[in-house]
Amino acid sequence: MKLRSTRHLDYAFLFCVIFLTIFGLVMLSSASFDLGKKKFDDSYYYLKHQLLVGLLFGGIGFLFASFFYYRHWEKLAFILLLINILLLILVFVPSLSYRSGSAARWLQLGPFSFQPAELLKFTFIIYLAAWLSKKKERRISFLKGLLPFLIISAAIAFLILKQPATTTLLIVLASGFFVYFISGAKMKYVILIFLIGLILFSVVIYKSSYRNERIEAFIDKILKRDVDILGKDYHLNQSLVAIGSGKIWGVGYGNSIIKYRSLPETVGDSIFSVIAEELGFIGSLVLIGAYAMLFYRGFKIAKKTKDEFARLTVVGLSSVVCLQVFIHIGANTGLLPFTGVPLPFISYGGTALAVLLTMMGVIVNISKYN
Repeated sequence: MKLRSTRHLDYAFLFCVIFLTIFGLVMLSSASFDLGKKKFDDSYYYLKHQLLVGLLFGGIGFLFASFFYYRHWEKLAFILLLINILLLILVFVPSLSYRSGSAARWLQLGPFSFQPAELLKFTFIIYLAAWLSKKKERRISFLKGLLPFLIISAAIAFLILKQPATTTLLIVLASGFFVYFISGAKMKYVILIFLIGLILFSVVIYKSSYRNERIEAFIDKILKRDVDILGKDYHLNQSLVAIGSGKIWGVGYGNSIIKYRSLPETVGDSIFSVIAEELGFIGSLVLIGAYAMLFYRGFKIAKKTKDEFARLTVVGLSSVVCLQVFIHIGANTGLLPFTGVPLPFISYGGTALAVLLTMMGVIVNISKYN
């Protein structure tokens, strides 16, 4: 039975999505200006690609999801996850994939490339919400609940680690873990999952030299020892210099100096540092405030709905964004080990923006049925 829409969608949430999208395009234009000129002889190359792929397909996805009755996603959840897993497998087929160094994360679709791991942030949450909301025993039973959850998580983990995309895996599994937790799972199962995840991630980091270096650099920074500003600490050091240069009001839009000289990954992993330098503490605070309002309204929507599938979906999708923002800003400010995580709505990435806007459209649709 279809619920009646109140038509009172959450306009505060919608405003945050629109504001962050526009803000992201404006800041990406500034952060990528010099890089686009150097690499492609087109200062607006990255902005054009973000508009053509991210905003165009994301806008279509957002509008579709905003009007597509959210309960239909529950019926499609299993099929969508299966398709996504197939796409994750296809990235290892040389004739279909695009590689960057040793990383195999992109499928080549004509002139466009696509990251199946980004789509997983949506399909995995939708699947878990549908699966956990159907039967209570899946939350409290070991054989019918915990074991299947661990098996599907392990399969996904294997495919993403092979790419490799460790931080993406962390965001996907942590969001899924949160959905499993708030669904009413037994606390002993929650603790068990947390311990298993902690052990496995420790092993992954230990067996990877570059991940090890990042953890060591983070620990050295905390203990104030062996700081290597030209080696393993270089990226973080340049990010902190950029943030410190912005002071209260910033150096002005488009006037960042470090993005031209020494800051790596200005359009992706370090874009918050560019924002902090150009717009200062006040501009950074406005951005963080917009994210905080987005999270608050998302969890408010989840709290109001009486539909378990809708509640788990909103919390899961909101958690994905929340985790990415926390990790990105934490890495750029030295609160966390430096890792490559795009800043939602802001960083360059057509697939990421398209999937993110579609996710936000689902939440907008759910808000109409509270």
